[in-house]
Amino acid sequence: MNWDLPSPFVIDVQVLPQHIDGLGHANNAVYVQWLEQAAWAHSQALGLSVETYQQLDRGMAVVRHELDYLASAYCDEALQVATWLVDCDRKLRSFRRFQIRRLSDGATLLRGRTTFACVELSSGKPKRMPPEFVAAYGQLTTEA
Repeated sequence: MNWDLPSPFVIDVQVLPQHIDGLGHANNAVYVQWLEQAAWAHSQALGLSVETYQQLDRGMAVVRHELDYLASAYCDEALQVATWLVDCDRKLRSFRRFQIRRLSDGATLLRGRTTFACVELSSGKPKRMPPEFVAAYGQLTTEA
């Protein structure tokens, strides 16, 4: 697959009957769930699991999604969701890009960018990234 940026982290997803809405294609909210799955899988691959977030009392919360829906996905289609860490201020914010492609024809179905902010889980308030986050998220950025 030709991706928008080099060296993506990629997960495979299958469009299931429960993803299909009244218009006969995957619902737009399901695309957001796939993005979340890719971001979590990437974080876990970097050594930052939900348990690590809880131990550190920190998490990366979505502040903003910018999504361009380019084509529809249909039941039983195989897709790949790619993500890249494209920027991190190593203090409070990090930024990811996403791309969803259909395996059968390589068509890009979605392009997106998400802004995250580090929060203290116990209070929900913004807090500086712990060193573990800086090491994982701050060192792997790709040019946007």
